Amino acid sequence: MTRKPQTQAILVLPHLRVQNANAISSPLTHGFPSITAFTGLMWALQRKLAQAHVPLKLLSVGVVCHHHQEQVAQGYVRTFNLTRNPVDKDGSTAAIVEEGRMHLQVSLIFAVAEQLAPGAASVLVQGGEDRMAEWAAKAGEIAAPMRVAGGTLLPSRLVPGKKVRPWMALLAEDPKTREEDFRRWRRQWLPGFALVARDDLLAARLEHLRKSDAQATLLDAWLHASRFNHQVLADPDGKALAEGKVYWGDPLRPKGSGWTVPIPVGYAALSASHGAGTVANARDMATPLRFVESVYSMGEWISPHRLTDLEQLLWTAETDTARGLFRCRNGYQPPHTLPVDHDGHANLEDEWEEEDDAYVDD
Repeated sequence: MTRKPQTQAILVLPHLRVQNANAISSPLTHGFPSITAFTGLMWALQRKLAQAHVPLKLLSVGVVCHHHQEQVAQGYVRTFNLTRNPVDKDGSTAAIVEEGRMHLQVSLIFAVAEQLAPGAASVLVQGGEDRMAEWAAKAGEIAAPMRVAGGTLLPSRLVPGKKVRPWMALLAEDPKTREEDFRRWRRQWLPGFALVARDDLLAARLEHLRKSDAQATLLDAWLHASRFNHQVLADPDGKALAEGKVYWGDPLRPKGSGWTVPIPVGYAALSASHGAGTVANARDMATPLRFVESVYSMGEWISPHRLTDLEQLLWTAETDTARGLFRCRNGYQPPHTLPVDHDGHANLEDEWEEEDDAYVDD
């Protein structure tokens, strides 16, 4: 069994401006690229770093979104803004290809380890800051012409008080120092929202559904958790409602329960692996091919200042060849669940504890 390298530092590509990224993350979800798009970028960037003789191994990736603009027509029913391609070679009108696009501003945080050649001295130690700055700049230079979730990177705009150039920082061995460093780093990712995993919500929803339907499946739970399920509730303020008036709400998604969303987290195999070149019209005839379908779970957008550890931010890809499963996992653990009273309303008393962070740029 191959041992996973230990994270030694982080590489940050801050405030990347992405134009026309893919907004359709799976056959069932849209609104933000799949996390697999960013793990794919991570591996592509690592290969290019190796070609540039930068000895860094990228282990996992975190995504913080600062701005998003999906290219859709506004209204009760939203439709993607589509473009008609140039005419065909015979002069006839080309068909419109259904595609979803969006503009993004994201910060990408990579956990990295050093790939040392035999006898080489380590750079990821105290005193190697100058070399790390060179590597970070090189990574930004290499990433500039690359695609991010199918979108094109635009030049970063210099903004007073914001770091827009790539940078690296060491992870301290002392847990207390590492916590203090992370508190300082996360301020640079504000304002923004980090995408984290909430698999626990899916398990809790399945348990809830099976109280009334023993045959409920994970798909039922995912669909139920992906929407608002409104019903008549008591007024949250305890006020008497006028005759004929009722208060509608979702008892399982009360105020303060977070910005939760359905997300794809990987792929599951539908067939055995086919040899290279044995499947007609494959994109790459030199690589074995396997048909797959998306794997879904629940995620949550959370402000970075609510995270307490770097591992809560990062996504790591896991491959189980025996089960035919490729899945991205995240280390976020919710601090606790908001208490809900018998009417289905969250009790928010004493839940807000403002931290002593001073939100200024270092």
